[in-house]
Amino acid sequence: MAGMKSLVKDTAIYGVSSILGRFLNYLLVPLYTSVLPAASGGYGVVSNVYAYTALILVLLTFGMETGFFRFANKSDEQPEKVYANSLLFVGGLSLLFVTVCMIFLGPISSLLEYPDHPDYVGMMIVVVALDAFQCIPFAYLRYRKRPVKFAAIKLFNIVGNILLNLFFLLLCPWLYVRCPDAVSWFYDPDYLVGYIFVSNLIMSGVQMFFFIPELRGFSYRADRALMKRMVSYSFPILIFGVVGILNQTIDKMIYPFLFDDRQEGLVQLGIYSAASKVALIMAVFTQAFRYAYEPFVFGKNKEGDNRMMYASAMKYFFIFSLLAFLAVMGYMDLLKYMVARDYWEGLSVVAIVMGAEIFKGIYFNLSFWYKLTDETQWGAYFSLIGCAVILALNVWLVPRFGYVASAWASVAGYGIITLLSFLIGQKKYPVDYPLKDMAAYLVLAAVLFVLSEKVPIANVPLRLAFHTLLILVFVAYIVRKDLPLRAIPFINRFIK
Repeated sequence: MAGMKSLVKDTAIYGVSSILGRFLNYLLVPLYTSVLPAASGGYGVVSNVYAYTALILVLLTFGMETGFFRFANKSDEQPEKVYANSLLFVGGLSLLFVTVCMIFLGPISSLLEYPDHPDYVGMMIVVVALDAFQCIPFAYLRYRKRPVKFAAIKLFNIVGNILLNLFFLLLCPWLYVRCPDAVSWFYDPDYLVGYIFVSNLIMSGVQMFFFIPELRGFSYRADRALMKRMVSYSFPILIFGVVGILNQTIDKMIYPFLFDDRQEGLVQLGIYSAASKVALIMAVFTQAFRYAYEPFVFGKNKEGDNRMMYASAMKYFFIFSLLAFLAVMGYMDLLKYMVARDYWEGLSVVAIVMGAEIFKGIYFNLSFWYKLTDETQWGAYFSLIGCAVILALNVWLVPRFGYVASAWASVAGYGIITLLSFLIGQKKYPVDYPLKDMAAYLVLAAVLFVLSEKVPIANVPLRLAFHTLLILVFVAYIVRKDLPLRAIPFINRFIK
């Protein structure tokens, strides 16, 4: 129980920072969709470029985050030595990447079909290299159980990025009209998309200064034997990490190429990406859980077999994922205003995207059987299968059905690999998951969702009240079945 309390506490800190940070970052979506109309395809460009950077980030980190946790928690290894070698490897790889890409910036920009804007590509090359290197100090903060500093740096970066975006996209255009001499020496009103990348570059550079304490006091001496073992362990994680990020971004990377008219593809991609942001809560919850759960599991593995605790963690993750789903769908009448009106046509994909996020979260929970048994090659197999499914369905169906097909392709890909991981994992590392209890929650959530969608209530306030009642029914079932009020210390004080 003490272990679960520790997990809940860390998840709460990471969760608050992630939820607050993602929410603040999410405020950029209405900004982007208002200054970049859907018909311009500008938001599609942003989504497309960031999809590539997400893939490169995984390549440059090389699975060393998980490798660091695994080796730092081994009794026969020195954590500081493991950390220093992780920094040397990822830092060296990132520096090599920047050097090569800057030499061939022109051909790379043309290959990505941005020949007129190599500056976009160049800025994001530097950003992704900085972010990759910083992943290791962030992992070290998690290992040292310093979630407060972790959260503070993340929030500073996000708030700074938002302020810079507001400066370039709102304040500068206003000043350019009313007082052009004040900004005309550096501001170009036609460079709106570029300033999004400029803001990101500035904050990634500034963030490095916060890691100075985590980069000092170590002996930066490469241990070839240790690094070889870490690379050997991390390489399969890199493979399924690459394929895993492709599962999330492949549609956004190839989308413009699936249409005869590239501009039309960028327009649809912008609408799809903006609408998918409404599913933010599910992604935030999954990420917060991951930040706390990964060091928790590897740390607990040193103490012995904790399979019952892993089963409980899966159950509660699933329960609160369903609650998040019901909340987002129940308050869609309010959440839709987070994107500009000309993007609303894409809101039909929100429920589908959230379904894919639930599968992704379950798959992450299941993935620890092959990480704990050092059979990480299974992660590569699963990821390759999922990527093949998603890619094939996108190429086959998107030209006919548009972005709805992309959303369903993600559900199919994650659903298949979740099932495969469960079936094989139960043979390799059996865990007695409470499947009947989870199924009961799933059925209840499905019934409540159908009621919220099918009961016709024209009046918006009344419809929101009805949806709130349905959500409270789900919460009441959680309290009655698995989270009695007496088990919550703060509330227990008031219950006699």
